[in-house]
Amino acid sequence: MSAGLEIINLTKRFERGTPNEKTALDSLCLTVPAGEFVTVLGSNGAGKSTLFNAILGKFRPDHGRIILDGEDITAMRDYRRALNIGCLYQDPMRGTAPHMTIEENLALAYTRKAGRSFFAVNKKDSARFRELLSSFGMGLEDRMKTPMGLLSGGQRQAASLLMSTIAEPKLLLLDEHTAALDPEAARKVLGITKRIVSEQRITTLMITHDMGMALSCGSRTIMMDSGRIVLDISGAERDAATPASLAAMFSERAHEGLSDRTMLSM
Repeated sequence: MSAGLEIINLTKRFERGTPNEKTALDSLCLTVPAGEFVTVLGSNGAGKSTLFNAILGKFRPDHGRIILDGEDITAMRDYRRALNIGCLYQDPMRGTAPHMTIEENLALAYTRKAGRSFFAVNKKDSARFRELLSSFGMGLEDRMKTPMGLLSGGQRQAASLLMSTIAEPKLLLLDEHTAALDPEAARKVLGITKRIVSEQRITTLMITHDMGMALSCGSRTIMMDSGRIVLDISGAERDAATPASLAAMFSERAHEGLSDRTMLSM
């Protein structure tokens, strides 16, 4: 199996030792081969965003390991991980400099790994940015000098997606990145997402609450509940699934998991 993302027995409890103690990640294990696109489902509080934050290094897990492309990054500082992990959030403005132009934001992301100032961008780089933006079909190539804060939500998210992938990260995390967009903008951004991930073969995890989207993107879907993965489908099983059958499978597996945890606590 090629290197990608491997999560081993990842555990995180918040407010430990208090009446409000919550297990957000419960000995979670997940292996994602390099280049695989996995969609992540689960209700609020299932642990999806906590999993992403653990991968990003926003906190240290209580137990477990996170391995990216063969390197153990469990103890690595978040700013060092950011060199190899692209992330896009629901808020189109998060992770961008709204008063800087599209070109400046892209240049900053593009030169990040080299540790150079974004002002080092040259005409060749600018031409490359314009070419990539043009392929999106959203008119962004004609707005290179426009501040990010003046773009529409869909345009900002498309530009942010390019920012997250232009330095060819080893891992891309998408946290409901189309949820705040209108249906047409969401459709365009999702299409751009699929194309970039496919062309660059980026190992990708995408959180969504839309079961139809979860089944139409990537090649594998996992569902989380109470900090665990309770369903993991791919191949023919996933191809045959519908949102209704997926909801039924999740309900059955989540119920089984609850029964198992109840027995263990007795």
